[in-house]
Amino acid sequence: MWNDEIVEEIHRIREEYAAKFNHDIGAIYADIRRQQADSDREFISFPRRPPQSDTSGISIDKKA
Repeated sequence: MWNDEIVEEIHRIREEYAAKFNHDIGAIYADIRRQQADSDREFISFPRRPPQSDTSGISIDKKA
C-alpha cells in the first residue's frame, strides 16, 4: 500500500495534539478558542444559513 509522508505527519501531529487533552473534544475546542483569542488575527463568523434540501426533498439538517 502506498503511504503519503505528509498525511502520516498530519495524523501524527493531530494524535499528539489530541493526546495532550486526553482526546476530550471540549478541551480541544476550548484550547482552539483560547488560541484564537490570543492571536493578532481577525476572525469573522457568518450567520447560520437555513437548512438545504437534497434532490430527494429530505432536509439535510432534519433531526430524527
